Amino acid sequence: MPLSPLLANYDLVLLDLDGCVWVGEQCTPRAPEALAELRATGKRVAFLTNDARSSPEEYVRKLWSLGMKASLEEVVTVGGAIQHVLAQRAPGAAAFVIGSPAIFRHVVDAGARVVNGTERASRAELVVVAAHDELRFSELRTATRAVLSGAEMLAAGRDRTFPTEDGVSPATGAILAALEYATEAVARSVGKPAPQLFDTALDRLGPGRALVVGDRLDSDLAGAAAAGLDGAIVLTGMTDREQAEAAREPAPVAIAENLHDLLVAR
Repeated sequence: MPLSPLLANYDLVLLDLDGCVWVGEQCTPRAPEALAELRATGKRVAFLTNDARSSPEEYVRKLWSLGMKASLEEVVTVGGAIQHVLAQRAPGAAAFVIGSPAIFRHVVDAGARVVNGTERASRAELVVVAAHDELRFSELRTATRAVLSGAEMLAAGRDRTFPTEDGVSPATGAILAALEYATEAVARSVGKPAPQLFDTALDRLGPGRALVVGDRLDSDLAGAAAAGLDGAIVLTGMTDREQAEAAREPAPVAIAENLHDLLVAR
């Protein structure tokens, strides 16, 4: 089937994962077919996510398991953005990490020294914040003490929630809100809507006009605008049609029920 006329204006398509390509462990309707059509017509594709729980390799495996081809170079995660930011610092900074094993690996690979579980934890120079499924109150307590002692906070994003098959779950923004409230400090966020992920994807894909497709106004659409890109909204995640149609500055260039309806001509 041919692509939607919308795609005639774009060479690159940057796809959000949660709520756009999949919800939980299930693809959104006919997403593999939509992606196959993009590739068949020569469009270059990247996958972006603020979800810091998994590594890029794990996201590639999940995409393949759901019937969608993807390379490691095409997956741009907020963990990779955190690693890039930390790599600009002098090596050896003491970091207290709230996050999944994937985030710990990114922090170590950037040259920082993880001090979780040591006497130095509450006096770390840096606190890295990312949602994970095993969050404990003791992590919030240690992070709070470190920030009150002068640590910088670096966050994986400000998304309040993300969609799952059995309902909405709290995301990194919910954890970050608790720490910012407790410390009266403001974290630096490198996830969407900051332009870092979009810029990284464009660097990897090469020149051309890009369309961002996502399910959130506050991160996907606002992030696209921050990066100087057009954004489209699908309604399989956190935004309903009334909210999408009311969006202004930025407004989406298109709204569709799902990724397939947006990308493939009917």
